[in-house]
Amino acid sequence: MLHIWRTTTRSKRTVPEFGHIRRILEPSPCRQFRTPCPVRYCSANNVRTFDTMLSARRAEARRSILVQVSSERSYNELYHYCSQFGTIESSHHYRVEGDADGDCHYILLEFGSTAQANTAMQSGVFSTERPGVRARSIFMWFRTGPKPKLIAREEPKRPLSLVAGTNAIEETELNSLLSSAESIDDQITILHRLTKLNDLGKRLRFLAVRQLESSLQGMFPQAVAHPFGSSVNGYGRMGCDLDVILDLDSRSGEPPDRNSRLVYHTKATNPNERTQVQRQLESIGDVLQLFLPGVNSVRRILKARVPIVKYHHEHLDLEIDLTMNNTAGVYMSELLYLFGQLDGRVRPLTFCVRRWAQSVGLTNQTPGYWITNFSLTMLVMYFLQQLARPILPSINRLIQLSTASSQQHLNSPPVTRFGEGGEAEWAYTFLKNPSIYGSFRSENEATLEQLLVEFFEFYSQFDFNQRAISLNLGSTILKPDHSPMYIVNPLETVLNVSKNVNLEETELFRMQVRNAVWLLEAHGKESGNTTASPSATEPWGLVSLFGPKQQQRITPQMFFTKRMLNVKDIFDEVPVDQDTLTTTTQYRNTAVKNQIAAIQRAAKTEIQKLSTGGSRVEARTTSTSLEGTGVKLKRNTKRR
Repeated sequence: MLHIWRTTTRSKRTVPEFGHIRRILEPSPCRQFRTPCPVRYCSANNVRTFDTMLSARRAEARRSILVQVSSERSYNELYHYCSQFGTIESSHHYRVEGDADGDCHYILLEFGSTAQANTAMQSGVFSTERPGVRARSIFMWFRTGPKPKLIAREEPKRPLSLVAGTNAIEETELNSLLSSAESIDDQITILHRLTKLNDLGKRLRFLAVRQLESSLQGMFPQAVAHPFGSSVNGYGRMGCDLDVILDLDSRSGEPPDRNSRLVYHTKATNPNERTQVQRQLESIGDVLQLFLPGVNSVRRILKARVPIVKYHHEHLDLEIDLTMNNTAGVYMSELLYLFGQLDGRVRPLTFCVRRWAQSVGLTNQTPGYWITNFSLTMLVMYFLQQLARPILPSINRLIQLSTASSQQHLNSPPVTRFGEGGEAEWAYTFLKNPSIYGSFRSENEATLEQLLVEFFEFYSQFDFNQRAISLNLGSTILKPDHSPMYIVNPLETVLNVSKNVNLEETELFRMQVRNAVWLLEAHGKESGNTTASPSATEPWGLVSLFGPKQQQRITPQMFFTKRMLNVKDIFDEVPVDQDTLTTTTQYRNTAVKNQIAAIQRAAKTEIQKLSTGGSRVEARTTSTSLEGTGVKLKRNTKRR
């Protein structure tokens, strides 16, 4: 097992023990509310399914309240006051950056039962000092009061589990820990454990889900909020947003109850489902803005392909996206969760690829023509499917395994499904079968380091021009259209997950995976041992891969004017000797050096021809292909 705080042979120094980081890195058993161990090291009985995980988190939220305090030092007094309502099982502190008045501190208390938490919540009162809409909720604040001396001295039976539990690790601290690891394999493990969404982050997100449900169930008793996306699929990082699908009638597909002769009157719905969803979301946005404590900055984006309401929760420091009637998102989250449970290497590798893509500018927080984290995750999943010894099976193979398992367990209890349509039936085939989590075991013993290098090598040679990726088949197919990158949507196979990615971003991805292969070869673990001084800390492994060494990378940004550089800027900043075709920039790869020199020479000749012209001309755009690289140079030429 990894212990990164020991003395390393490379750096000849001892890494300091960061208390909260060391606790994260220590191994933990497969317990109900801990991160499960990799499936290949656990028995199938210890693996939680997606549904059981959601049920456990919802139960946690029902047993919890959130209290704003002056600081973490208020915990002793808060603990002894709230102990009168029941047993406090766990407590977590975090801080939200505030305005001129200072930061806001919160403590989450989990009681032993839902009844105890409800008793604590119902004991609250409304303040006359802070006027506002009087809505009872699980979000409260702890006001000052008499503090007996005995309580001040007595320690609580359960100390705080976390202090500042939502603070992400600093970049410099993370790089220091990565540099002190023993191998790239260990670096990937450290990166995953220190940047993934922790237990407190998950608890806070399910508190937001509980608030949303409880605020609407008075009028809609069957309303259910389904969290999906990175918050629940196991690939979320610290600070990620929360995506929620709201179903106002979660039991609409069930057969009616024939025992009662009294039937509720209902409001007629709009025959246009999209218009109905837009109007409902608009009204729900008003409820969120006007009545729910902590909710602010409500934005209604109703004209989008999938209408959503975005809002910020100030007490949870959380951005939330709310939509309706989009069950495909939940099933996709369950599919990714299943992939992560099948093998313990899936999530660390995905985290590493996502971090790399962010560092080199492949992904962006705002929507656009660039690749998304979801598309990157699909690329990782397909790579793990197509290996000679697959680490992940194809979806069709999972369906076969689920069918065989169901025939062996004919007496297994039925599983409740929600939603209607083709995607619901498809997901029900195997996602709702608990036995599928233990039905596949990979014989591939490759390390994370080997898989990372193979991932970059695989996509550096992948034919994006002709082939489309299908996770259902675990292989490629001919592209149905001319999209630069085509990843078949596993749920709705007529859709392209990466339809938004344009040609420029596809070429940028191919260039960056080639750069990554070279960087890992040039800055491996061995390169750190060849430094001039024994105490030197030359970046290596992931640190060099994520580092700011942009001058060593040849990217399409040098050639595509749309992505920020003009062709002539190359010659203003990089002087060229026409006789020797050498530049002031040092290139380790001779082939790349020759290619850049050839581009500069050809483009400069074209510019000279244009500068000799004496009349107005009409502009047109041509493309010159770089042999062996797949990169295209766009330049403006003129014709008389």
